[in-house]
Amino acid sequence: MTRLSVNVNKVALLRNSRPLDIPSVEHVARLALDAGAHGITVHPRPDARHIRGDDVGILLKLVRHRGVEFNIEGNPFHQLMDVVRSARPDQCTLVPDDAGAVTSDHGWNLGRDGARLRPVITELKAMGVRVSLFMDADEPAMAAARQIGADRIELYTEPYARAFGTLAQEAVLRQYSEAASAATRSGLGVNAGHDLNRENLPLFLRTVPGVLEVSIGHALVADALEFGMAKTVSLYLEAMHTGGRS
Repeated sequence: MTRLSVNVNKVALLRNSRPLDIPSVEHVARLALDAGAHGITVHPRPDARHIRGDDVGILLKLVRHRGVEFNIEGNPFHQLMDVVRSARPDQCTLVPDDAGAVTSDHGWNLGRDGARLRPVITELKAMGVRVSLFMDADEPAMAAARQIGADRIELYTEPYARAFGTLAQEAVLRQYSEAASAATRSGLGVNAGHDLNRENLPLFLRTVPGVLEVSIGHALVADALEFGMAKTVSLYLEAMHTGGRS
């Protein structure tokens, strides 16, 4: 069964628009976990425009108390490692986003970045942190991810989300399926995330083999404005069950 990790960055972004703790990132994360989410994801950035250092510590206590997974994602060359060394999350997802990027928009180029990622991965694994690399659906790159020490890859799914419901959908899904199969053959676990939502998630999980975890933030938080966080998490879990059953 694929697991759901709720990314609470957009909750923090809304909170940071005023000098108040409203909405409370901790409270929203608690609601998500109460409703059945399997973990919490945060993506701290150097400008602290959403998740801040104190959020990481507060959420760490929450997830440790609940016995669920804590996933910290971000660029290891943009101050992320100090956060990870302090928190020791269950998983660290390394993402090649620029410091000023609005959101992540591409996976790692391991031909260019593999050598400098290798010592970062070695350090993370020495801390007991599972390492996932944010990757495009590029079948040949999966073996390279394993060779530099990654435990998992997270498939960057915005291209799938854009193709969903269009004539390109079948070809794009085939690309993701082949990449996931190549990752599994290489000994990697497969995660997925970015622009997944209630509508496109079942087909993705039905078609792409072996997805262990999806990390969802923007669409899930947007749905929570309409349905509330608890109901929204239940809707996403049902969408995931639908994909898994089919």
